[in-house]
Amino acid sequence: MNKVHVKTGDTVVVLSGKDKGKKGTVLAVSPEERKVIVEKVNMVSKHVKPKRMGEPGGIIKAEGALYADKVQIVCPRCKKPTRIGHKIFEDGSKGRICRKCGEVI
Repeated sequence: MNKVHVKTGDTVVVLSGKDKGKKGTVLAVSPEERKVIVEKVNMVSKHVKPKRMGEPGGIIKAEGALYADKVQIVCPRCKKPTRIGHKIFEDGSKGRICRKCGEVI
């Protein structure tokens, strides 16, 4: 079983690579491959063939997948990249918390 520390919709910052320091929203998560797709990060050129008559083909830019280990979640309250902690609340529910400020993510 593969677990990934980010979920779709999280705001993350890239820690390494050509896009180091860029922030974006997670569009998709693939736990089997341990990869994520982040908005406006790791842009790749894709050669697309026209599917039907009259539809244009050509080269388009799209987001490529990158390893989940290369991204870190940005806390919505303190606006800093942080690790995630897990906490069980009084009502029995479980949630993710910021390790720096303690805010529920």
